[in-house]
This record gives sequence, C-alpha cells and structure tokens, in this order.
Amino acid sequence: MRLRALLENDALGLRLLGGDDELDRTVRGVMTTDLKDPSRYLSGGELVLTGLAWRAEPADAEPFVRILASAGVAALAAGEAELGDIPDDLVEACLRHRLPLFAVNESVAFATITEHVVRQVSGERAGDLAAVVDRHRRLMTSGPAGGGPEVVLDLLGSDLDLRAWVLSPTGRQIAGAGEPLEAGLAATLAGEHLAATRTGRRGPHRLNLAGSTYSLFPIRNTGRGAAPASRDVRETVLSDWLLAVEADAGEWPAARLDLLQGVTQLIAVERDRRDAARTVRRRLAQEVLELVQTGAAPAEIAARLRVAAPVLLPGLGTAPHWQVVVARVEWEQEAGQGAVDTGPVAQALLEEVLVDPATVGAESADRIAVAHSGDEAIALVPLAAGPLPDSEDEGPAPALGLHADALLASVRAPLSSGLADDGRLTLGVSAAVHSAEGLRGALEEARHARRVAAARPGRVCAAGHHELASHVLLLPFVPDDVRRAFTARLLDPLRDYDRRHRAELIPTLEAFLDCDGSWTRCATRLHLHVNTLRYRVGRIEQLTGRDLARLEDKLDFFLALRMS
Repeated sequence: MRLRALLENDALGLRLLGGDDELDRTVRGVMTTDLKDPSRYLSGGELVLTGLAWRAEPADAEPFVRILASAGVAALAAGEAELGDIPDDLVEACLRHRLPLFAVNESVAFATITEHVVRQVSGERAGDLAAVVDRHRRLMTSGPAGGGPEVVLDLLGSDLDLRAWVLSPTGRQIAGAGEPLEAGLAATLAGEHLAATRTGRRGPHRLNLAGSTYSLFPIRNTGRGAAPASRDVRETVLSDWLLAVEADAGEWPAARLDLLQGVTQLIAVERDRRDAARTVRRRLAQEVLELVQTGAAPAEIAARLRVAAPVLLPGLGTAPHWQVVVARVEWEQEAGQGAVDTGPVAQALLEEVLVDPATVGAESADRIAVAHSGDEAIALVPLAAGPLPDSEDEGPAPALGLHADALLASVRAPLSSGLADDGRLTLGVSAAVHSAEGLRGALEEARHARRVAAARPGRVCAAGHHELASHVLLLPFVPDDVRRAFTARLLDPLRDYDRRHRAELIPTLEAFLDCDGSWTRCATRLHLHVNTLRYRVGRIEQLTGRDLARLEDKLDFFLALRMS
C-alpha cells in the first residue's frame, strides 16, 4: 500500500507533519518500537510507530531518525499520548532525512494502525491469505469472544495448511492450533532458536527434526511495554517468544514471508498486553520485598500479604503458605563490552521458569509475583494452605510443590543454548513459610541456596533449602585458590594415572564413596570382581598417601570431588 492511502482513512487519526512529496512510498509492513536503536529489527519499507519513550532530550531525535532513514523505512508515525504535540526537533530531523512523519492522535491505538496496515499489505500481496489478519482484533481480546493467538494460528492452519505454535524461550507452548507439540521437540526448537539468536543470525531459522522441517520466527517485544533500549541481544534473548511453523520458509514467496512476519507482529502486540497485565503482580512483589528487606514489622508485611493473596489466588478461603525463589543471570564481560542489565532478564525468565512446563497458555503465570532488586530476581510464590511436612523425606506435598531440581529439569537444555558459553542461570528455593515473620528468613534461605547453586559447574544450576543443612552450604564460601589447591593435591595424581593408563580410578573413587565404602555394593555397581575393586582402591591409596578406611580421608576425597 502507499503512504497516501493512510491519510485517506480518517479512522487512523494520522496527521502529516512533513514529507508531502514522499507519499507515494510503498509500505511493506509495520513495526512498533520505543528502542533508541531498532535497526536490527528493520528490513526496509516499514511504517514505524513510536510512543517517543526513547526521547529523553532533543538531541535524541537526530540519531533515531538517521537510523530509520538508513534502514529504508517508509515513514515514522509518532504518538501524541505521551508528550502531546510532536517535538520540533523530531519534525526537523525527519525533514533533513526526507522521512515522512505522521502524528497519531492519542485516541487511536497503535494496534488499530497495525491491524489496518497488515491487512492491507497482506490483501495486496496475498489476497487469498487476508483472512488470517482480517480477524486480528480477536487476538487483542480475551474471554469467550476472543481466543488470543490461537485464533490466528487456527486460521494459518485452515487457510494456509500450516501447523504453527507460539513457544516461550524454555519451549513451553504458549499457543497452538490442533495437536500440541511434544515437549521434547518443543524444547529442542526453543534451544535451536536461542542458539541461532545468540550467533546473530536473522530469522526465520530453519532446521530438520524427526523428518520434518521447521521455520522459527522471532516474536520480539518491542512495543510500548518493552524494556528500555537494548544494546545487547543478551538483554532479550531469554525472554522473547518464537513462532514455530512446520514448513520450510526458504521455499516461500516474499508475500507469504511478509504475511508470517505480520502474524509475529500481531502476536507481539498480544505479548505486550499480557506483560502489562503482570504489572500489578510485580508491584505487589516489589512492595513486599522492600518491606522485608527494610525490616518492617511483621504486622505491616502481613497486611501487604493479605492484599496480595486475593490477586494471586482468587477465591482462596484461607491464608496461603509462601515460598521465595531467587534467581540470577550472569554474563561474562569482555574488554570493551557494555554491561548487561540482568535484573529484568532474570525477572522475565523466573516468571517463565515458575510455570508448570505442562501448562499451555500465557495466562498460567497469573499466580506468580516476581520483583527484581539489582541483578537479582525474587519470586513470591503463594501455595494453597495445607500441612507443612517436617522434612523432605516425608514425601511430596501439594502445598510444597516447588523443588529446585524439578524447576529446571525441563528447561535446562534450551536455556543452556541461550546462555551459550558466556552466561549462567543460578536459582535458589526456600522452604515454605506460613506467616509474615518467616519471609525474611525465607528470602535469606533462598539467597544462600542460590549461592550454593552458583558453586556448581554447569550453565543452569539450582539448589533447595534442604541442602543448607549439609556440607554443601560451606562450599560456596571456600576461596577459589583454596579449592584448586585442595582438589589438585588429592585428585591430580589419580587423573594423571587415568590418563596414562586408561584406568578408571576417579569413577571408582566416586562409586566407592557413593556406596558408603561397601565393597560388595560398589563392585556390583561397577560390574567388577571384588578383588579388582580392592586393587583399584589400593592404587588410589598408594598414589595419594590416604587410607580409605579412615573417615577423615573419605571426607576429604568426598569434598574434593564435590569442589572439582
């Protein structure tokens, strides 16, 4: 469609501020952004919508417009809702760069303009596909008359014979039409998408799995509710959704690719709406966290919890128990590399991790309140009232369903792909508490557990409160040089021997300690004759000068293996 056609539609509320001689430009798509530098999301020909949140001072206008003009966008439309009249500096910058500029009346939603442009562009380029975006408004509504992203995905299936799913970065299905993706396949697709994004490849990404070809389209949250301008892909890679389509996009004509890109834009608007709905829960968590950390009276904290409980657990008759979960995302910094704001990253990721992976849909996170303090995300998780067991050995209880290992079991693989070689996610889980008095202790307990997790190898690690009663509580606080010296003194002779003789002294030592020194059980586990096991243990003792019959030496070996 032409820019001129936008002015002819009064319902769009557009007013031309400059660029009268450029109105015959062709619009190929639409993008909503408040990023200072949206260049990596632009391919040319877009109508760019902005709420001007990127503009902190007049000097910001020139670089922003220069980036848009260099990317070949068709025009810029600025909303009047935030600042009223469009600033003169923006008008002048657009004139200098011959970029048509429209003002968007505050009564008109960006979603209305997005819907119109996508429908018109799709209708011109692929008239047989127009029904997919023609029903876009249903995507923006909820309840019986809506249906969210499922409506668009259902139309992709019926009109284009395309099976498609919206997935979270952990591989959890947000939406889909027809049969859901098998969990393992969804996790693999998410991992491949995260890995491709980390390498800087532009979507859609294509891969073959189990005899089928899948095309993965990024769904980036770049609307009014998006985070501040991202300088680094690591600030968004662990929170963006993706659209997985069972087809090879490499064989598609440009019209179909444009249509699918339009669909991702529509879903991004829905993502923005749902993120905005989390604002209340995040604010509740932040308020409780501030009260706990400043040492407020238990009565004041309890009053705030009474406000939070109906929001997080509507219809609950009795006060719930609470658990605290702490998470941190850390990135290695290279010389000359800017710092990554990890607090919001950890917040969005923890909101996703705390959702049951078997749960389909985005609204399932409505009972999770996550705040962030510095580079740390803290979740306040309500649990239905019930008896608290005295120990972990009493078996699982519905009221205590959050266990550290289980939280990360299904998301470890895809998140490791997104973290690549320079990122880590560590997570700690507290025990459940049933009163405001226990929240401060639960917060510290979760933080200690996270530090225990941070001492372990691997990109994605977690620890629970039950581990704080054992030796592992001490390990995170042992200085690195002491760790290295201690483990080298005990284990290096065994590693050298294994390397030179292709022996298995280290695995034998681990199994022997794991079997509590039982010769019979250890030999059975290793499928060895007892005499062979005795020979290996004797060799271990000879090389290290230790005696595995002594408790002290057993403990030293055990700790060395844990710290290695």
